[in-house]
Amino acid sequence: MADQKILCATDGSAPSEKAVIQAIQWAGQLNQPLAFITVTDGPDLKYISWDEAKIAAKDLPVDKPLLMALERALRDGLKRVTCVRAMSSDIASAVVTYAEKNGYHHIIAGSVGRTGIKRHLVGSVAEDIVTRAHCPVTIVR
Repeated sequence: MADQKILCATDGSAPSEKAVIQAIQWAGQLNQPLAFITVTDGPDLKYISWDEAKIAAKDLPVDKPLLMALERALRDGLKRVTCVRAMSSDIASAVVTYAEKNGYHHIIAGSVGRTGIKRHLVGSVAEDIVTRAHCPVTIVR
């Protein structure tokens, strides 16, 4: 089976931690490459990545959500792991753009599951990812 690359969005929140766990399980069971992405605020879309070679050389991301996800993935025995920090004012667009440009086949993200007026006031990154994605998206709650 050809690689079916998985991209997991994480921000360190409880829902994204659940998404990290799910992504690690699937990547391990399916023996597929896994990347974690976190988005920080920035005026222009820019990506910084840590590939397997950098990680093996102990050049690790300083972003806490990425580092926590990476440590968990390595502890669970995954070998093909990448970490990406995106800088953008639009989280969903940064995640989907990275996935599309880098050939990811599945996106996993967490969601708080807001409803009603809170959802309309705050918006939903998870819903935006689902709406914009070119590939299947799994939302973990």
